Amino acid sequence: MSVTDAAGLVGVVIILIAYAGAALGRLDPKRAPALAANFLGASLILLSLAHDFNLSAAAMEGAWALVSLLGLARLGWMRLRR
Repeated sequence: MSVTDAAGLVGVVIILIAYAGAALGRLDPKRAPALAANFLGASLILLSLAHDFNLSAAAMEGAWALVSLLGLARLGWMRLRR
């Protein structure tokens, strides 16, 4: 297993933990920990796709990372406005 494959698997685990936490009511999906976990997981999966590219997977993970990053930026903006 290559380093990029391992990074992708870690990314999948991170996203699944965040999803399970949100689905089970243990993690608020609109707060920074969940958004950061989703961003990190998607970024690691994108890293793994650099080794073995797949356009549809890259589009999905890129969108996932972008939405998570926008959520984090929104939280930061709201914090600055207070």
